[in-house]
Amino acid sequence: MSSNVALAPQTTNILESRPARSLFSDAWRRLLSSWNGRVGLIVTGLIILIGLLVPIVSPYDPSTDSNLVDSRAVPSLQHPFGADRLGRDIFRRILHGTRISLTIGFVVVFITGGIGTVLGLMAGYFGGWTDSVIMRIMDILLAFPSILLAIAIVAVRGASLGNTIIAVAVVGVAGYARVVRSVVLSVRERDYVEAARMIGVGNTSIMFRHILPNSLSPIIVQVTIGVGGAILTAAALGFLGLGAQPPAPEWGAMIADGTPFLRQSPHMVIFPGLAIMFTVLGFNLLGDGLRDALDPQLRD
Repeated sequence: MSSNVALAPQTTNILESRPARSLFSDAWRRLLSSWNGRVGLIVTGLIILIGLLVPIVSPYDPSTDSNLVDSRAVPSLQHPFGADRLGRDIFRRILHGTRISLTIGFVVVFITGGIGTVLGLMAGYFGGWTDSVIMRIMDILLAFPSILLAIAIVAVRGASLGNTIIAVAVVGVAGYARVVRSVVLSVRERDYVEAARMIGVGNTSIMFRHILPNSLSPIIVQVTIGVGGAILTAAALGFLGLGAQPPAPEWGAMIADGTPFLRQSPHMVIFPGLAIMFTVLGFNLLGDGLRDALDPQLRD
């Protein structure tokens, strides 16, 4: 009995001396301890760094880059990834194309995340006819294959980078709205929401000050994965000639440009395809890592 009494203060002191971790620091620690999170951070960090620094370090004018003497040149010290049919250095074009792909990805998720989050908040919080109208519209958008809907929008508005962003954004809104709505349906029944209603807090304030901050985890994951999905859809439109127009170094258009020469010059297709693959994979791995890191059930 005496030994147990003697050990009790020591145990209490150990527990009291352990520093408390914030939600952010705890999520960051679990993200770094995850293989998916570490690899995703490295890949996406490198890609973002390239997108930010390459246009500054090495200004590039794609309209003056052609050199027909090097047409379809194989990879070498002069052209690490080879050259395309106009003699343009593929490695340089891929690096500068990073900025186009990241611009599409981040602008699209900004638009879709904002619109989808507001629609999901309204549908989940108000319910009733508001929920029915919003979600039926989302169901109509989801009824069409995403790439076909994007092609239809670009075909109507015309092929350009801006219209590509609009098309990919319209396609992605429904996914965000459904994710946010599902979270709001559970959060709106919490005690702190009921308490806010009882003291007369307005609906707008409840949605954006009480419900939205407590629904951010799945939204952050959806945004991260959505960047990769937007880049992939934009590359598909570029491959079909409906994205950024030549001579812009867009990855999908580069693959389309090299497809007729696939047997003779496969490097024209392989390297832009690898750029798309690693970019999308990096954002998907980061999204998986964030999903595990932000899961409250895994918090120790």
